[in-house]
Amino acid sequence: MSLTIKTLGRGRRVAAGSLIAVAALALTACEGGPDAASRPSSAAASATSHGKESGGSSSSHGIAESAGAKAQSSAGGQRPSAKAAATPGGKPTGKAPSAAEAHTSAEATSDRCTAANMSLRLGAADAGAGNIRYPLVFTNKGTKACSLRGFPGVSLINRDGSPVGKPATREGGAGGVVRLKPGQSAHALLHTLNEGVSDTPCWAKSQIVFVYPPGSKESMTTGSRGLRVCGGRFDVTAVEAGALG
Repeated sequence: MSLTIKTLGRGRRVAAGSLIAVAALALTACEGGPDAASRPSSAAASATSHGKESGGSSSSHGIAESAGAKAQSSAGGQRPSAKAAATPGGKPTGKAPSAAEAHTSAEATSDRCTAANMSLRLGAADAGAGNIRYPLVFTNKGTKACSLRGFPGVSLINRDGSPVGKPATREGGAGGVVRLKPGQSAHALLHTLNEGVSDTPCWAKSQIVFVYPPGSKESMTTGSRGLRVCGGRFDVTAVEAGALG
């Protein structure tokens, strides 16, 4: 009789424990929703989705690609490829001069007329409409042809070397190359104003025109013929072919 009662008591406790476990499972299912057990984690879903979109065969492949993309983003992005830095034809944008081009450039430098192979003179004044212009004439006195292009540097000085006023400013365009055979000449024009045209006082009379030929570091001089700058205007043009005055 006592054995039967003990057996029944143990059975009731086991049954009660089973009912408590079932009730806990049911409560968990209710709190998570009907599909909580079948729903993947957010990290797994993200990796799987990325793998499918990028053509990956597994979720681990998608995760690796995602990590690589983040690393590139934090590093500032990928460097441009060599093709991106090149021209559409695949050639570098920079261009080194060819041997022929370098030779041509050297010839142009050696072909320039210098102070040593030219003579210089100041032509007669040409006055009109309140302006005065003097031709500054360069003549090739050498035995070979040479070239001039651009503006000479011009200043007025006295015989003791003291400056008169300021150097001439450039007027007009740079012009083209002037080719001078032996004995041929080119000229630039010095320009100032007649006295009284402007309220700006005239400079003192000069005695010498001090000149650097275009592209030369060697100077030349000639008499100024009493050239006097007035109105604060003293300009020089680029060289042109021929002699004036």
